[in-house]
Amino acid sequence: EVQLVESGGGLVQSGGSLNLTCSASQYTYNLGCMAWFRQAPGKEREGVAGVAQRGPPIYASSVKGRFTISRDNAKNTIHLQMRDLKPDDAAMYYCAATTSCAWDLLLVDYTHTLWGQGTQVAISS
Repeated sequence: EVQLVESGGGLVQSGGSLNLTCSASQYTYNLGCMAWFRQAPGKEREGVAGVAQRGPPIYASSVKGRFTISRDNAKNTIHLQMRDLKPDDAAMYYCAATTSCAWDLLLVDYTHTLWGQGTQVAISS
C-alpha cells in the first residue's frame, strides 16, 4: 500500500513562509490526483491546493496567490510553497492522493483514498 509522509511544518511568524513536502512510497505518476488539505481545531477539513496529471493546479480562494503546489514525479513528491502566512493558515496540513479523479473534485476530501499523517503549521503574530 502506498504511504504518504508529510514534512516541513513548523512555527513561523505571520507574513513568513514555509515549504511542505509530501513523499510517496511509490511512483507518484500512478497517483493521478494529489492535494493538500488542512484542518484547524474546531473547524472542518478543507482543501487547500490540488494538482492532477493534466490541467492547471487548483487552489482554495483563501490561499490563491500565496500558495503554490507542485509535483515531482521523478522524486515521488509534491510540494506546497506557502508565503505571506496568516494566523488563519495555522492548521494540521495533510497530503492526500488517489489514482484518478475529476479535476474539479481535487479539493473534495472524499475524492482521495490515501492520506498522510499530517504536519503541523503554527503561525505566531
